[in-house]
Amino acid sequence: MKTKIVNTPDLLKAASRKKETTRFCTANPTHFEDLKSLVKGQKYYIRTYGCQANVRDEETMRAMLEDVGYSFSEDIENVDVIIINTCAVRENAEDKVYGEIGNLKRLRKRNKKLVLAICGCMVEQPEILKRLMDTFPEVNLFFGTHEIAQLLDLIYESLTTGERIVSIESKQGEVVEFVNDCRNNHYKAFVNIIYGCNKFCSYCIVPYTRGKERSRHFEDVINECQKLIDAGYQEITLLGQNVNAYGKDLDEGYDFADLLEAVAKLGIPRLRFTTSHPWDFSSKMIDVIAKYPNIMKFIHLPVQSGNDEILRKMGRRYTREQYLNLVKEMREKIPGLSLSTDIIVGFPNETEEQFQDTCSLVDIVKYEAAFTFIYSPRRGTPAAKMKDNVSKETKVRRFQELVKHLEKGIEEHSNSMIGKTYDVLVDGVSKTDDNMLSGYTEENKLVHFKGDVSLVGTIVKVKINESHTYSMIGEIVNG
Repeated sequence: MKTKIVNTPDLLKAASRKKETTRFCTANPTHFEDLKSLVKGQKYYIRTYGCQANVRDEETMRAMLEDVGYSFSEDIENVDVIIINTCAVRENAEDKVYGEIGNLKRLRKRNKKLVLAICGCMVEQPEILKRLMDTFPEVNLFFGTHEIAQLLDLIYESLTTGERIVSIESKQGEVVEFVNDCRNNHYKAFVNIIYGCNKFCSYCIVPYTRGKERSRHFEDVINECQKLIDAGYQEITLLGQNVNAYGKDLDEGYDFADLLEAVAKLGIPRLRFTTSHPWDFSSKMIDVIAKYPNIMKFIHLPVQSGNDEILRKMGRRYTREQYLNLVKEMREKIPGLSLSTDIIVGFPNETEEQFQDTCSLVDIVKYEAAFTFIYSPRRGTPAAKMKDNVSKETKVRRFQELVKHLEKGIEEHSNSMIGKTYDVLVDGVSKTDDNMLSGYTEENKLVHFKGDVSLVGTIVKVKINESHTYSMIGEIVNG
């Protein structure tokens, strides 16, 4: 199979942050009608790994595919297009992708007309792309995070030429608006407000895979949110690699606090946002969150480490004291606030004393939830070049110790919920018990309770009866 290289990734170009005006455009596939005539009755399948941004990318691709005539199928054995949408933040996510593709390559051997595609953050890294291309000749389409708007044209070219196509351009990025939409959920929606990241934390590959920070126009975000409210959505989550940097790249006079307030005023029952960088979290934002009851009093605030030297090496731009002062201001102004965080254990050359600083910060803050990771180097990042004298055994021990510190705060908060009543947005049937429903409180706590499936997508009052630390058992009150 002949390979056509349109573009390949270049981490130096990906790191560029030239002062160029962001290009705004609308997706307009060249071969829309041509492809539509080819794929009548055909089916597609998408598997997504990673964060909410990847989930939103999946929804965008689904809308494009269905607009041209494809229909979604869970039967991966009998589809015409398979897209593996990848994540590169953690090593285990990459390992899962390799295993998945290994299981799928037989389908391409069986059906030579199958489009087997890999997209997302993994292919934005040159060494990983080469490994994927060398290991899996059955994959006949590779495209990057900046090429999603070109998906239909890439599929058309793959089908009509029979070539293997690689289209992954490392660039600062643009803002593309899409005419049609598709949602994986009918009552909870993600809304992109800003793409990319300019922070360049030393361990993180995202600024290279997602491009520079580029905000959508204020009115485009508002219009999308209004359409979701009109369609009956109960919850909107504003998305970005760094949501509170929104507007800094525009000359519209709006910042994230302004946007957050404007969306809250639209009347959506529940409004969330993720992810926030502590360095960009302003007092103005805190005041807006405190002012509006429909802005959920749950904030994801990644700390990564509780030690100043490690924070400096990570390039986090704040100190332990500054982070704790921010938390103090939040808790003083926002009664009932719940906080979650991200923490990396075993950053290169982390000492025992530095690790204990992280544990003590966890004890002070008392997070309600946390994503904890043992550090894994990402090729192309500054941290990957650091020599590391911390053994794997030490990192595993520290990880286990950190979890114990976190669970103290989580358990304390969970126990305090017993006997109280909370508003819960019903997600569906519990994954662990078919006789129970499950949903989340405003503070993002998972609750299981008995109820009719007709309640899915509605907000009900649930009294908490039992704590299982990470989830709760309750009962619906007032009918």
